[in-house]
Amino acid sequence: MKHANQIGWTRISQALFSYLFPHFKRPKLKYAILASLAVLMCSAANSQAVALIEISGTVINQEKNAPLPDVSVQIKGSVTGTITDNTGSFLLRTKQKLPFTLVFSSIGFKAQELEVKSLGSKLQVAMVTQTVLGNEVVVTASRLPESILKSPVAIEKLDIRAIRETPAPNFYDALENVKGVQMTTSSLTFKVPNTRGFNIPNNFRFMQLVDGVDMQAATLGVPLGNAIGPTELDIQSVEITPGAASALYGMNAINGMANLLTKNPFNNQGLSLYHKTGVNHVDGKDHDASILTESAIRYAKAFNNKFAFKVNAGYMQGVDWRSNTRLDQNPNNLKSANPGFAALDGENNTAFDGWNKYGDDALAGSNTSSISGLTIDGKNNQTLRVTRTGYWETDLVSPKVSNLKVDAALHYRLTENVEASYSYRYGKMDGVFQRGNKIRLEDVVVQNHHLEVKGNNFVVRGYVSLENTGKSYNVKPLADNLDLYSGGNSTDWAKKYKDTLVQYGKDHGGLTSANLADANAYARAAADRNRAQPGTPYFDSLKNVIIGLNNWDIQSKTIPDAPITGGAALRQKSRMYHTEGQWDLSKYTKKVVDLLVGADARIYEIIPDGNNFVDFSRPIAERNKPVMVDGKVPDSSDFGNNVYYKKFGGFAQVTKTFFDEKLKLFGSLRYDYNPEFDPKFTPRLAAVYTFNQRHNFRFTFQQGYRFPALFEALSYVNNGRVKRVGSLSYINEGLGYLENSYTQASVVNFNAAVAAAGNTDAAALANRDLLVVANLPKARPEQITSFEVGYKSVLLDNKLIIDVDAYTNRYQGFLGQVQVYVPIGETVGSDAAVIAMIDRNRDITTAGGGNAASKGQERYRVYTNAKNAYNNYGSALGVTYNFYKKFTVGGNVNYNKMKANKTDDIFVTGFNTPEWSTNLSFGNREIAKNVGFNIVWRWQDSFLWESPLVTGKIAAYSTLDAQVTYRVPKVNGSVKLGGANLLNNRYIQYAGGPTIGGLYYVAFTIDGLLK
Repeated sequence: MKHANQIGWTRISQALFSYLFPHFKRPKLKYAILASLAVLMCSAANSQAVALIEISGTVINQEKNAPLPDVSVQIKGSVTGTITDNTGSFLLRTKQKLPFTLVFSSIGFKAQELEVKSLGSKLQVAMVTQTVLGNEVVVTASRLPESILKSPVAIEKLDIRAIRETPAPNFYDALENVKGVQMTTSSLTFKVPNTRGFNIPNNFRFMQLVDGVDMQAATLGVPLGNAIGPTELDIQSVEITPGAASALYGMNAINGMANLLTKNPFNNQGLSLYHKTGVNHVDGKDHDASILTESAIRYAKAFNNKFAFKVNAGYMQGVDWRSNTRLDQNPNNLKSANPGFAALDGENNTAFDGWNKYGDDALAGSNTSSISGLTIDGKNNQTLRVTRTGYWETDLVSPKVSNLKVDAALHYRLTENVEASYSYRYGKMDGVFQRGNKIRLEDVVVQNHHLEVKGNNFVVRGYVSLENTGKSYNVKPLADNLDLYSGGNSTDWAKKYKDTLVQYGKDHGGLTSANLADANAYARAAADRNRAQPGTPYFDSLKNVIIGLNNWDIQSKTIPDAPITGGAALRQKSRMYHTEGQWDLSKYTKKVVDLLVGADARIYEIIPDGNNFVDFSRPIAERNKPVMVDGKVPDSSDFGNNVYYKKFGGFAQVTKTFFDEKLKLFGSLRYDYNPEFDPKFTPRLAAVYTFNQRHNFRFTFQQGYRFPALFEALSYVNNGRVKRVGSLSYINEGLGYLENSYTQASVVNFNAAVAAAGNTDAAALANRDLLVVANLPKARPEQITSFEVGYKSVLLDNKLIIDVDAYTNRYQGFLGQVQVYVPIGETVGSDAAVIAMIDRNRDITTAGGGNAASKGQERYRVYTNAKNAYNNYGSALGVTYNFYKKFTVGGNVNYNKMKANKTDDIFVTGFNTPEWSTNLSFGNREIAKNVGFNIVWRWQDSFLWESPLVTGKIAAYSTLDAQVTYRVPKVNGSVKLGGANLLNNRYIQYAGGPTIGGLYYVAFTIDGLLK
């Protein structure tokens, strides 16, 4: 018969599980997890009663002989602990049996351990200043606490002191100065770190956790660690592991991970306030000088060392960096333009495809027309490729952004060794991010519910993440539909353009190379006569209508004043359910090895939206249409049944020390299962050898797998002229892009040759050998095999830290996007399929202009696996030196390189990483009484950025950040005056991204009031 407490805890855990995981489909796994939660809570509730004892004392700063507040006092091997107050005093109540060890720790001081054998007088502890923290403890590398010096993989840590001293505007920006980290800034509110190459703005390969909760917005496919993560006041530390971490953390961690750890309300109590006012756009080039503000508040309170809570709120608003690079990625020397007409170069390029312009997408094969049958320089049957005029991003995207963060947590210590907690996190944000298209995020809301039970040798957690994209919209269909509804469809527009161009030639003695540029400008102006012009009331009203319509179809408008049906709204909702647990069994296996085991389960629930995700059980023609009710579209559109994407896994890690703990060996094996793919095993082997107690050498071999993310696996983006589709094979059923398509590159070459020969069917058939059948492979998980060596040491009496690592990676089945062309109703290789590949918007009214009966082609941008294997390698060196008193100089240099393949792949993988980058810092946290400063110089060299949206050269740049801080000890506060990119050296970090300038700020912090 069950004990009453056991029944109660079982019911509580079942109720919590049902709330967090209402759609869990595996009963056996569900009840196994429920049983584990119940047993853990039951054992906590039934722990044997022990008499309560009190330990009190005082902690001082030995150097200044002054009380030291905010020192953590923890019973070693338990969750029980407290902090010192403003007088340096502490009082600790515990049921632990004597003797036990107290651990005293504080940022900037050397940790101390004190064994308590008996009750008596108050304890007196003097903390010794430690300028460089060479013996920090990290948990991310092995999922267990360990010295950073003896981590089996490269790992970096930003602690509270480093965060306070950074000249970056906030702690997340400070990640850019960490060894090996490359930051991609899409918005003030949206920043994504990456390590060791293959960078993209929505980084599927780099995981971001906050207290164990994955910050990936599932359907958007972007990590939002800085947008919905901790506030400046609640962040405790950030740990970054460059390189594969899949063996312990599973999917989405093959390039690395960032683990953001927040403050525990037991250890950090009181009221804290933060406010920052800054200014950016000081040069007025992209926008008038603008004010940025950010405020945060935190309150935490503990009761009798048993119950504690914390509440955080933060709000930021400002004017975003603008994406306004007016470069052409389709210059006239390319085959996709008009290389035969030198006069159409530069600003006269009729096939212009701007970096930050939309609706002129020549390289994607949309928004273009082939104007055939022209006579130029006396030559008949000439063809021009002409793009629609399109709209600049600055006209389509509001620069105003805001970010609201709210979170609260309840913590309860069930026993001396077990702590339960529940936390809720809410984030609302605006911004811009880039994947296949640019997306304007507006009122995006992500919520997290997180339940955790943690002991000294186990942790069980479950969480649910809820996502709603609010009023967001897709910039490309907005531009397409603005052109369509104000300037006519492409066929009508092309006819106006051609008629005007031909008339210009008649009025000027014929079209020639000398007058072709002027003729183009005249013809474009005539074709654009009714086009909505930015800044006019008509443009604004039309834009507002389009971004409110949830339909990305680019409709053909043949009737004047017909109702607008094509829109740009991004309406996505999803839920992610996750549960995981780990158990350190070392006390049972200590005689042989230390053993850690764990398991996790994750389910994504996608609500079809009609544009990005659909119900694949519905017929193809119905997938993007709402479910009709009594023949009408209901107020709340329903696009079919919800779609589920699942993943389950588990791991075991063994460690063993030899030779008086000089050598430590690690071995781990992970198993992952996704019902869409074959199961995968992921191993990691590592060794750390310590020579002469100071020199630590590490060697690591590991593999990792990455299942396609939601957008890569299941997307079905009905984006009008180019559909974007996921990698799972059943999405292809009835569409044919895997087995019945031509590659985009071959179609471009084919059309260049056909256009040069008059754009006729005969010319097409004569050049059919230029077309290459895609034969896309069946999707499989992406795999990485990695080998890493490293060295880390603290020398010169704890004044010099040296950290160096080198790695080599091999990627197989690399996941990326390729664009292909499917002949409608025809089979590749046939005459009809060849003719269907001629530019769809060609002028078919001209004699010899082609077969008017051709159905043309469908264009798909497909997530698929590369056929080649890719190898990259690199190294990073970090040095920190306290060379005189409190003066510290530090820096790092990073090298990353991809080895070229002998043969081209089906798509460009996009290494997107500078070969060299470096950071140098110089500072003194107390150059005068209560005054400190820090200066950081950062440089990276130029590199090529490749992506489906924009490809181009990113120039080398350098920046200078600096800050001066004045501390106010009476209120435990500070004033920081600083600037990021102090010299306002304008730069971009990726092609299509924003131009980043200087940001100057003053920040006020008051910490720990009302304790």
